[in-house]
Amino acid sequence: MRQRRSSVPLRLPLLLFFAGILFTEGIAAQQIDYRGEMRSLVEEISRYGKERHPGFAVIPQNGQELLTSDGTAAGQFVSSYLDAIDGVGREDLYYGYRADNRKTPEYDTEYMLGYLTAARDRGLSVLAVDYCRSRSKMDDSIEKNRTNGFLVFAADRRELDRIPTYPSRPVDVNNREINELKDAANFLYIINPSDYSSREAFISDLERSEYDMFIIDLFDDDGIPLTAVEIERLKRKPQGGRRLVISYMSIGEAEDYRYYWDSSWERNPPSWLERENPHWKGNYKVRYWYPLWKAMIFGNENAYLDLILDRGFDGVYLDIIDAFWYFEN
Repeated sequence: MRQRRSSVPLRLPLLLFFAGILFTEGIAAQQIDYRGEMRSLVEEISRYGKERHPGFAVIPQNGQELLTSDGTAAGQFVSSYLDAIDGVGREDLYYGYRADNRKTPEYDTEYMLGYLTAARDRGLSVLAVDYCRSRSKMDDSIEKNRTNGFLVFAADRRELDRIPTYPSRPVDVNNREINELKDAANFLYIINPSDYSSREAFISDLERSEYDMFIIDLFDDDGIPLTAVEIERLKRKPQGGRRLVISYMSIGEAEDYRYYWDSSWERNPPSWLERENPHWKGNYKVRYWYPLWKAMIFGNENAYLDLILDRGFDGVYLDIIDAFWYFEN
């Protein structure tokens, strides 16, 4: 069963960030620009995806400091990164940063908003995910995010394993054709189907819902990829109109329940694999700038992104973008 992890704690706004030193496979030590390397990976993923599927959406979650060259909200936007992405996702903007169903401290909200409003003003869609279950808090999250011009999903469970029963219908439900990210008025984020009795029960429940966009996992709870036929089923809203189906993909950690995992790595880890995350069993930070890791993500028929593209997803939602904090600290 997959568990959603909470986002990396925010740091105070930084005017400078640390360059790291890494000894690479016995070769002389070299300076690594961890933020620049993550930007490069996202840009490579975007270029590869859009070349094979024009209009393919790329949406990084968290790690908003990558938007600017100096890591501050007031800094110069990195044009190549801005051009590579279609939106940004942000967890815990108003609820869930310290604990689920608890209001995020005002300072942290304002810190995040500095980046998100700047991104919005530059034409990016902003997807806000708040973790709250009280109706009054869900209403507050929805109202504040809509006022900001953000898409919002108020998740009643951190596990992202079900469609919330409240509100009873998606925000701004409609029968429009949703052909690109900027067309969407709402979205559903559900990447853990373990509570469903079967794969078909999961697909059917999604199919009946009225959301403009889904963010789902490529794999079912048994680790079997969804099919192109199933993805196509999900692209029509029951009230009429097309919707987008976006695939979740972690690029800052390797997960031992994924198809690419080799059990021998626990004894003899490859050069790109870091130690296990002590807070999330089965998750391992990766040296995401290594070519061998990138080859597992895209560029061949067995790579993660290639499987997503082959099944006709409309885009990819990239997680653990903020892995650069791990290496900087």
